[in-house]
Amino acid sequence: MRILVIDDDDQIRTLLRQVMEWSGYEVIEACNGREGVQKCRKQTADLVITDLIMPEQEGLETISLLKKECPHLKIIAISGGGRIGPEAYLPAARELGADKVFSKPFDVRELAEAVKELLSHE
Repeated sequence: MRILVIDDDDQIRTLLRQVMEWSGYEVIEACNGREGVQKCRKQTADLVITDLIMPEQEGLETISLLKKECPHLKIIAISGGGRIGPEAYLPAARELGADKVFSKPFDVRELAEAVKELLSHE
């Protein structure tokens, strides 16, 4: 199973990649939504973990595009919320099709469990 991690923060991307690889998944990375959508078109992912506040193309637009192109794609949205806090963005991410949402900082074990749960339905 392949997971696409989209986040503009290198440290978060590295952490997520390591956790997902330890859990036995193949991981591809992108540093913004535009790059993430392009990579998803080239290499199909089973699940996407995306940040919401990013340069180039933010996460809500990314979720919307990915869901249009791949309606069955599982998506987990994460957000530190920028200036106004994650509670402003996470409900919108859910409305656009995110299967699970986490605010930063998140518990990596909970995130890994959510990934396992979402992919076990495949």
